[in-house]
Amino acid sequence: MRNKLSLLCVLGCFAQTGWAANIDNLGGLGQSEFKLFSEDIGAALSYKSVTPAEPLGVTGFDLGLEVSATEVKNSSLWNTATGSSVNTLPVPKLHIHKGLPLNIDVGAFYSSVPTTNIKLYGAELSYALLEGNVATPAVAIRGSMSKLAGVDQLSFNTKGLDISISKGFAMFTPYAGVGTVWVDSTPNVSGSGLSKESFQQSKVFAGGNLNFGLANFALEYDKTGEAQSYSAKLGLRF
Repeated sequence: MRNKLSLLCVLGCFAQTGWAANIDNLGGLGQSEFKLFSEDIGAALSYKSVTPAEPLGVTGFDLGLEVSATEVKNSSLWNTATGSSVNTLPVPKLHIHKGLPLNIDVGAFYSSVPTTNIKLYGAELSYALLEGNVATPAVAIRGSMSKLAGVDQLSFNTKGLDISISKGFAMFTPYAGVGTVWVDSTPNVSGSGLSKESFQQSKVFAGGNLNFGLANFALEYDKTGEAQSYSAKLGLRF
């Protein structure tokens, strides 16, 4: 785990010199390979909130810079699709969450992955079934979506539904959850013979949130399908 967090910090601070992974050769994949490639993309680009279940409240606000690192399961297919050796895909994001009445939170993010043609945006709507207090945990359900932009050869989006639980202990709030991600992946490569793939992937995640007044730091582990992701977010939360 220590090695994963060290890798995550490095990815968050530096773009890899000489590493370019534009998705521009999907025609080199067969249909079954395109499905496996799409499963990797689904794990990497699906929505990751990196927040506990407890609602922010009407005046609450969360703004942070996040980076997720996903260990792709089919690196040889990435080499075909991008011409680069990809074992871990870093995805930096600008995240924002706002609390609303009735224990409802909304959130959104935007990402542009350095040295690739991957641009990504997404949104979420969550509702706390249990608000949580000193004695009881918070429980929330969340619907989310993400959509790929910038890749001419691929139209790609995900939709997610999950349930999570968290319990605060002073400044530290651990949380965990389970859910499902639905993926629609459509190739835009004429003459390739590739067709759309639509499938769902199971999702489990766990993390912890540290709050120091306004400053906030969160870490999260996520497994979507067969791929593992590690996320870190630093920002403001109140």
